[in-house]
Amino acid sequence: MKKLFLILIITLGLTLKSNAQIQSMAGPRLGITLIGSGETADMLTGYDDGPSTFTTQYGWQWESRFADGGNITGLAEWVVLLGGMERGKFLPSISSLIGFRTVEGFEAGMGPNLTLAGIGMVFGVGFTATSGKLNMPFNIVYSPCKDNDWIESGPTFSILVGFNIATE
Repeated sequence: MKKLFLILIITLGLTLKSNAQIQSMAGPRLGITLIGSGETADMLTGYDDGPSTFTTQYGWQWESRFADGGNITGLAEWVVLLGGMERGKFLPSISSLIGFRTVEGFEAGMGPNLTLAGIGMVFGVGFTATSGKLNMPFNIVYSPCKDNDWIESGPTFSILVGFNIATE
């Protein structure tokens, strides 16, 4: 896992060094997350050793595309989300992903994820549909369990949608 992350960082660095064209975009994200059994799910449901539960997500995504003129474009993304608001709870998360998008719209990425339960990894796949300058991403995201000294959180599965507009 560490080797794959290092390879992605080196690839991104080489892309920047080669004076690649950079296009930045940002836009809202909405979604729903299934939180596996653990203390985070217990906090949301009010039950100790309770079942998995769902929560809504609301946030913003910043994306930088590193164009190389080929069929694949490198991506660097930051995603900030707030969950639990429908239950009066505050569950923030921030993720940084490095990945790629094909000319057909398929995309995949991975990177660190920070929540109240600690730091872990996040893995995402999806599709971005385009209509003129409008981009509409649909992503499925997985983050494994976070088990540390102060809280244990089950794995999470999210579906996120949103949009952004190309300014170039």
